[in-house]
Amino acid sequence: MASCEKKNTESADLLGSIDYFSIPLVALNFSVRKKLALFLNPRAVVAADWTVLAEEMGFEYLEIKNYERLDNPTGKLLEDWQVKDGSSVGKLMQLLRKIERDDTLEDVTPDIEASCRRYLNKPVQVQSVDSSESKILRPGGITIKDDPTGAAPEFFDAFICYCQADIEFVHEMIKQLEQSECKLKLCVFDRDVLPGSCVWTITSELIEKRCKRMVAIISDDYLVSNECDFQTKFALSLSPGARDKRLIPVKYKQIKREFPSILRHITLCDYTNPSTKAWFWKRLAKALSQP
Repeated sequence: MASCEKKNTESADLLGSIDYFSIPLVALNFSVRKKLALFLNPRAVVAADWTVLAEEMGFEYLEIKNYERLDNPTGKLLEDWQVKDGSSVGKLMQLLRKIERDDTLEDVTPDIEASCRRYLNKPVQVQSVDSSESKILRPGGITIKDDPTGAAPEFFDAFICYCQADIEFVHEMIKQLEQSECKLKLCVFDRDVLPGSCVWTITSELIEKRCKRMVAIISDDYLVSNECDFQTKFALSLSPGARDKRLIPVKYKQIKREFPSILRHITLCDYTNPSTKAWFWKRLAKALSQP
């Protein structure tokens, strides 16, 4: 109980009225991460640098040695840590104080607050007349089947993360999962999302609020896509350690590039394996049908 009270007190002391311990690290924008890197990247004798922070985050010696080869180790460290269990904006600030980088904390706290307030600036929640669950209100809607008033948003079984080069396989997914006895509902950005809105904002809302799961179609194009990288890391941040089975990686063709390390701990649905291909669609459909 004492540790819990200490955490809550520290949270209030550092963070004011916002519970930053409940906010995933993906809420921090590029400028905040860049400023943190400016403070932590330089190797200094008198102040703790990114290596000390990495140890406090739980990274092993060999992992930290690998980061030393990078131009921006702090940036990569934050990206990898944000998908780990227990990471949050509040925890990051707590660790900065623990390693006595109060100078960094003092300088970046206003930027962190502004970044997180933008992240929290989500659609207003209104209560349904016939349900105890809240609904999302975004006048005008974001998908083609949304109620224009925002009173009846469209929900999906899965958000499909894909590159344009893989669109043919997306069509096959629609055929096998939607236009079959499975009757699943997929969110395909190019088909379902109305044009004219901010891609990052809409994507985040769809993944977090509208879709039960996300399917990542792994290909060489996926591995170099900034959009897919953002979507994947955002989905992982919502379910650290894959506790909720929220993200399902799918490999439908052989890839030449290295498989992403942040997905190696998640069970892969492999369409390229001839010995298991007959079970592929049934397994995927079952996973997407879970509550």
